[in-house]
Amino acid sequence: MLARKSSQTKASEAAVPNDRGASSKMSLPGRRVFWIAQRLPRPPRLDPPPLRYKPTTHSHTPPPLRFPVLLRWCSQQQQQRAAARRGAASGARMSAAAGKVVCVTGASGYIASWLVKLLLEKGYTVKATVRDPGLVFDDGELDGAPVDWSPVSGVRRLWYAARTPLLSTSSSLYDHYAFFATLMHGAVLIVHHLGSWDDPKKTEHLRQLEGASERLNLFKANLLEEGAFDVVVDGCEGVFHTASPFFNAVTDPQAELIDPAVKGTLNVLRSCAKIASIKRVVVTSSVAAVAYNERPRTPDVIVDETWFSSPELCEANKSWYVLSKTLAEEAAWKFAKENGINMVTINPAMVIGPLLQPTLNTSAAAILNLINGAPTFPNTTFGWVNVRDVAIAHILAFEVPSASGRYCLVERVAHYSEIVDAIRKLYPDLQLPEKCADDEPFVPVYQMSKEKATSLGVNYTPLEVSLKETIESLVEKKFFKL
Repeated sequence: MLARKSSQTKASEAAVPNDRGASSKMSLPGRRVFWIAQRLPRPPRLDPPPLRYKPTTHSHTPPPLRFPVLLRWCSQQQQQRAAARRGAASGARMSAAAGKVVCVTGASGYIASWLVKLLLEKGYTVKATVRDPGLVFDDGELDGAPVDWSPVSGVRRLWYAARTPLLSTSSSLYDHYAFFATLMHGAVLIVHHLGSWDDPKKTEHLRQLEGASERLNLFKANLLEEGAFDVVVDGCEGVFHTASPFFNAVTDPQAELIDPAVKGTLNVLRSCAKIASIKRVVVTSSVAAVAYNERPRTPDVIVDETWFSSPELCEANKSWYVLSKTLAEEAAWKFAKENGINMVTINPAMVIGPLLQPTLNTSAAAILNLINGAPTFPNTTFGWVNVRDVAIAHILAFEVPSASGRYCLVERVAHYSEIVDAIRKLYPDLQLPEKCADDEPFVPVYQMSKEKATSLGVNYTPLEVSLKETIESLVEKKFFKL
């Protein structure tokens, strides 16, 4: 029957999506698969799951397939062969992480992009959430969507709540495939994604990472939508919550900064509280939630993880970003303790270093402003840290069993005048600001404890190296020309 493919079947084959949702030609399972399927006992009907069902964790091997890609389970064998070819050293490095599934929220961001990169290099499977994933369709969206099941030649038809058709075919070829896959792994659908999302360039840098084609799955999730992360964190051992806005020029601080930070963090934690497989949640906080209070910060003062920023002071000074991070971490610790969640926070200072994402983030923009003709530099003192060190600290916070509490990450506390001097030594020909933005005495530097982060295993990149990497990356990304 399968030897004589109709023109309708060939047309259906041409519309099968690839693993990122774009229509393209794709090889179907071999003929022998369908030959076997024809000879297997056919059940009277395939009972669909209930409407608005939630995916469940299965313990049998191989795991059940919930995917819009034909026989994605075959890729597991390819991954094993690829890992073996990477050599003994790489294999040893990946052995502890291989097969583990983790979630990264806000994955297209500055820190999160590096986190995803390093997790993939270690062998993790990463379920990454982004606001605008581009043309993507993943099993999580499939499983989480409200569905309407109706038989079409033995295959089901699935619809979004908005009634956008995702599957419509009467091909006997798909009929046999669905039957075979159902026998092997439970309910499996073949999906043709006819819709489209936003610009795929926003996540292209993630898709190009080593291991992304096999072990990176992108999901669209709204921080403010309750339950939006239920499907994504299901089956994960660890969750890295990095998604939170970071910018200073706002017209509505509550809507633009505070709600996404606080409600978004709580939404992620509520989803995590439902999943027994999650061993630890690592939340990206900030030194902003640590160092801004009534206590003096002078050269003899050492700021450490026992400090907490004052919401009242932040509100009085209209430091809205600082307030958002302070309230978000406060709410996170309260929820984690009340619900028995093993949570760790990473509190980095001003993060600089090479960019993976195509967009300009706020902290890199601060360096760009200095080298791009700014007449003055701010009278401000910050802690500074390399983005790679921050990403590594997140992974250590998940992997090290004894990790707990908060970890402040600062390689050095420096005034902007010191940053300008360091850049001038690296690039003597650059036109850099010569004077401060005001005539007040320089805001003093202070000390930041490195003890706890060092005990976790963090080795800091020198500030001068981080500055050089930042500028080189800005040039590479065409934000600046030397």
